[in-house]
Amino acid sequence: QVQVVESGGGLVQTGNSLSLSCTASGRTFTNLAMGWFRRAPGKEREFVAAISWVGRITHYSDSVKGRFTISRDNAKKMVYLQMSSLKPEDTAVYYCAAAVTTSESIAVLMGPYDYWGQGTQVTVSS
Repeated sequence: QVQVVESGGGLVQTGNSLSLSCTASGRTFTNLAMGWFRRAPGKEREFVAAISWVGRITHYSDSVKGRFTISRDNAKKMVYLQMSSLKPEDTAVYYCAAAVTTSESIAVLMGPYDYWGQGTQVTVSS
């Protein structure tokens, strides 16, 4: 019903910045809360950031708070993750996810998420 596609991964040096993009199709974009997750090599997937369907509410993990910014442009059906001050421990496959909702609430951002992208690789060199 919903197809999620993320892009923008690449190789950067420690301390530099990178921006990821994501789009979801098959449903009205404004009815989707959007989140970013990541999985480092040999580790479980973890939450990174999320934004409510209208965009008024955001939530971040402690590990990225103050360094990453999530935003969305509903007219363009896009969500972004702007990453700065990158560290080697940020190296991971980053996944975009969508949660179907009509609620502008932080509770929705906690999950569950209904649809997932295939991931984009971010590598931060030391």
